[in-house]
Amino acid sequence: MKLAAWLGKFEKFNSRLSGWFEFIGIAGLLVMMLITGIDVVGAKLFKWRLLGAIDVVMLSQLVAIAFAAAATLIVGRHITVDFFVKKLPRRVQAVIDSIIYLLVLCLFGLIIWRLTVLGYRFQTSGEATATVSIPLYPFAYGIAMASIPVCLVIIAELIKSLARVVKR
Repeated sequence: MKLAAWLGKFEKFNSRLSGWFEFIGIAGLLVMMLITGIDVVGAKLFKWRLLGAIDVVMLSQLVAIAFAAAATLIVGRHITVDFFVKKLPRRVQAVIDSIIYLLVLCLFGLIIWRLTVLGYRFQTSGEATATVSIPLYPFAYGIAMASIPVCLVIIAELIKSLARVVKR
């Protein structure tokens, strides 16, 4: 199978997987908005605060950010600084891109590993939020899992940049 065909299938798989993860991130955002709205209305109208609202909003932010990261990479909405690199020849740009994608892949591999270790430590120690004692280990494991599609997107970009390096 040719590289372009295989890469197209791989990117389609990444897009689908990232789309499902994005829905989880959107759900986290909606939970965050709902809890904040209930808490504000309760505090202003009824002098009543929602117990644990800060904990739930904090964890919902983690879910929203982590699970939307791969979709953000796919649509190109991440931050790049390339005003200097764009002035270089195309092959040099591809080499620099390849090095950067390799470093980012290593970074996310490290992030997945350390979040898994952190999740295990949270699980064995019973670490939970301060107000309503929500266990933290599922969120550490979830963020580690949400980083896997990010790695897949980076691998696809690394392969494309390496192909540009060797392309004549």
